[in-house]
Amino acid sequence: MLRYTLLAACFAATSAAAEQSIELIFTPELGGQAFSCAETYDGLGTTGAPMQVLDYRLFVSNVRLVAQDGTAVPLSLEQDGRWQVEDIALLDFEDASGSCTNGTTETNTIIRGTVPEGTYTGVTLDIGVPFEWNHGDPTLAASPLNLTAMFWNWRGGYKFIKFEMSPVMADGMNMAKADHSESAHGSHGGASGWFLHLGSTMCDSGSRTTAPETACANPNLMTVTLDSFDPATQTIVIDPAEVLSGADLTMNTPETSPGCMSFPNDADCTSVLPKLGLGFNDVAPESQVLVSAR
Repeated sequence: MLRYTLLAACFAATSAAAEQSIELIFTPELGGQAFSCAETYDGLGTTGAPMQVLDYRLFVSNVRLVAQDGTAVPLSLEQDGRWQVEDIALLDFEDASGSCTNGTTETNTIIRGTVPEGTYTGVTLDIGVPFEWNHGDPTLAASPLNLTAMFWNWRGGYKFIKFEMSPVMADGMNMAKADHSESAHGSHGGASGWFLHLGSTMCDSGSRTTAPETACANPNLMTVTLDSFDPATQTIVIDPAEVLSGADLTMNTPETSPGCMSFPNDADCTSVLPKLGLGFNDVAPESQVLVSAR
């Protein structure tokens, strides 16, 4: 019995030693500047008009570290009861201050997990929520999937990326907070806010409150691979400025939701989704320019 106990203890110690902890640190920026809800940003989009950010959050899933032999090894996420569940994590860069008053005070810029001991030379991850988790009831889900602010409906699922901005008026107030005339709200194409909401579209279900049984025609999951990446010395930079470089952020296509909502009939997505590495209508995907390593 003693011999069995000792062997079991040795096996447990060896197994524990065979795992290493990993922290992936994410840095939010906008146009190469550190992100803050208190800042006004110039030079964005085709007009360069001054903008304030209203929200800046995204889901990351299926994180894999790339070993020296090219094998992608899943990162087993810490189940922290707040930011990470299963293999899904929420990155939250806004802090409910300044222009981000509809957000949350807590922020999260780190994904934590473990992998088998070894040498890893890159990282691969998905931006979005996998289909099997994307269409449940957020009121019954574990955190962070219980955050209804990141949810469209059962048919569409979650907003994989929620990045919202508003033009700044001469008095310094952003238009989303101001009281507008009817024309400013969009009858002439004006925009009080410009939103990028990436999510799955063309999902086949009977209603908005019914989850689809088969994969959506446009899953819109982004897969990002960063080669020569060392989590001990490098950070993962998220910067939407180049993604939005071809869009007029002061205008919105009439009769559509503000900004790009990922739907095929939304002309404001034409220059945006391809820069996320996703095809849109007849526009071919480009290399994604949202995520980089430093």
